[in-house]
Amino acid sequence: MKAWRWLMWACFGMGLCGCEGAADFAETQAFMKQMRRQAPEPIEPLPVVRSSPAFTYDASGLRSPFQPPQSVERVERRWSEQAVRPDPQRPRQYLEGFDIERLQMVGTMSGTSASFALLRSAEGVHRLQIGDYLGRSEGRIVAISESRVEVLEIVADGAGGWQERPRTLLLKKHS
Repeated sequence: MKAWRWLMWACFGMGLCGCEGAADFAETQAFMKQMRRQAPEPIEPLPVVRSSPAFTYDASGLRSPFQPPQSVERVERRWSEQAVRPDPQRPRQYLEGFDIERLQMVGTMSGTSASFALLRSAEGVHRLQIGDYLGRSEGRIVAISESRVEVLEIVADGAGGWQERPRTLLLKKHS
């Protein structure tokens, strides 16, 4: 505690010494007098402001964007008997219980009569051929090559109908 007091008194004493006497401001005052005697530099004139033509909003005669259109043309679709739709009578296959995103193509097998795709699910590896179904969107295998499986899914089109959507499963390397 004694050292703390000594340090505080030393700082107080140095502060008092710094305030002692009138500082010699003669040099500063001479510089200020010299600056006052010099003529001030002229100020640059302001740039010329160019006026632009005023914009006139003349859409007052148009429909407000916050109001619905006056007439809406309703497009009606006609569904024929040949329209694409899922077959509810078709027996379900095992891989239709899996999301198609969860299936991976891991290889192919070719025989004399047909070629098969090997797909891996969480349950294991499954052998499929053209015409087999997989995925939850009525996906039917339409082509098998060494590096891919082409699938045609039947999905809702949002207007009460169905449409076909092609999808490809690529061979997963190093699986």
